[in-house]
Amino acid sequence: MHLIQVDSVQRWMEDLKLMTDCECMCILQSKPISIEKDEQNELMLSSQYSTCDNLQLLLKRAWIISTELTRIAQKLEKNRWQRVHSMTVRINCHVRSMINEYNMFTRNSSEEMHQFEKLLIDKCSEFTAFTERCIQTEDEQILKSMKSCINETLTTIAQYFGQLIELVLTHEAQNLLRQIELSDSAYVTESAISSLFSLTQEGAHLCRIIAQEGGVVTLFKICRQDCFRGLFPQTLRTLASICCVEEGMHQLEKVDGILCLADILTDNSHSEATHAEAAAVIAQITSPHLTFTQHLSSFLENMEEIVTALVKLCQEASSGEVFLLASAALANITFFDTMACEILLQLNAMKILLAACSDKRLVDTPYSRDQVVTILANMSVLDQCASEIIQGNGIQLLMEMLFEKSSSGNAAEVAACERVQQKSAVTLARLSRDPEVAEAAVKLSCIPRLIKLCRSPTERNNSDSVLVACLAALRRLAVMSPDGLEDSDFQQLVKPRLVDSFLLCTNMEESFV
Repeated sequence: MHLIQVDSVQRWMEDLKLMTDCECMCILQSKPISIEKDEQNELMLSSQYSTCDNLQLLLKRAWIISTELTRIAQKLEKNRWQRVHSMTVRINCHVRSMINEYNMFTRNSSEEMHQFEKLLIDKCSEFTAFTERCIQTEDEQILKSMKSCINETLTTIAQYFGQLIELVLTHEAQNLLRQIELSDSAYVTESAISSLFSLTQEGAHLCRIIAQEGGVVTLFKICRQDCFRGLFPQTLRTLASICCVEEGMHQLEKVDGILCLADILTDNSHSEATHAEAAAVIAQITSPHLTFTQHLSSFLENMEEIVTALVKLCQEASSGEVFLLASAALANITFFDTMACEILLQLNAMKILLAACSDKRLVDTPYSRDQVVTILANMSVLDQCASEIIQGNGIQLLMEMLFEKSSSGNAAEVAACERVQQKSAVTLARLSRDPEVAEAAVKLSCIPRLIKLCRSPTERNNSDSVLVACLAALRRLAVMSPDGLEDSDFQQLVKPRLVDSFLLCTNMEESFV
């Protein structure tokens, strides 16, 4: 479950507050304390989260309960009976607190939910009584016989808890979608969409629930009403999140979502923010990492106008973020269908993308360069691409990308840098079948850089994929310019089988004592 990224000490303080609340509730038998109206209620979870959405507080409590249930199972395996009992008492109180907190802000809760609440509370009480009996006996045989019953009870609690949380989340998703559908107020609709977006950030399971409850259908209705134009960016951002799951994609296809997105992208009266968020939805639904894009048959029907609009958005982008979203969508589309590369070539996309790379205002991160070089790599399979690359000074750009390094050391950025190095080498290998490209690459000293990447694991951040791509590019250039290599480089990196050169390079920093 997704949680807000915070400092570890702050997280410990938050969890400590919850545990303290829990122990207080144990002593007071879950009875509320009467306080003055102007004082903060120290026993309420919301006291430290006054700015947070109530549902997020519920999700945090649910995450703690889930974690505690796992820990109880671990302690039970080790026969830590005293610890099992104290944790069981804590679970009991967390469950009661969660239910009380939820009932304070919810409305129209179903009879089924109340039944599960009662079942869960009763089973937790039974569990607490059970473990209390365990700590009062030292007979190993009795404890062994009780262990299976405790395990069974623990499993039942986990099942009831999971079913209750599922009902709660479904109920809240239904309430938000009902607000969006029935409200004529832009303010109420905006608030409901904002809450819905917050839910989508809690993980794929919540996105699945929202999609199953008709979230995609409801949001596309908003995107088809001019009176809600000001809400289009937020609505499209929420749609992009929901479409990370298969249920969301199926719903998008059913409501002709692709056609709606194409209309938005080609309508010049929409704001750049709206176009950018529509591009983000396109990037999501065409992601090569998804395995359920095959049914997007309507995408092919609208692909040419979508690609045209995205190229225009790249060309006119006012910020790096807009360019990133538009170029990411284009990059994914080039994986999605090879015809997209031909369309891009006709639209002079190569020239536009290469020009953007020299504008630090637009392409200022490894993530943006990753999208650009992905498009170049996929377009480089076309024979006509070579002349476009040379005219746009693309070989120089690919050479620069071979030096891509992370400035922050952030894991995601390092991975993006590796992808940039790998794809730039792949592009060079593909383009170097053209003698003119190979000659330009040799003049720009690409061969020494490729050798350095092959021989120095630190230069490629120990990436095997970068190594394979560099070996392939080096072998292609060596055919065109054999004089550019020293004999040792030729003997080790070019002459052997690729797998042998790969093994040689990966073992270069090993030492045997």
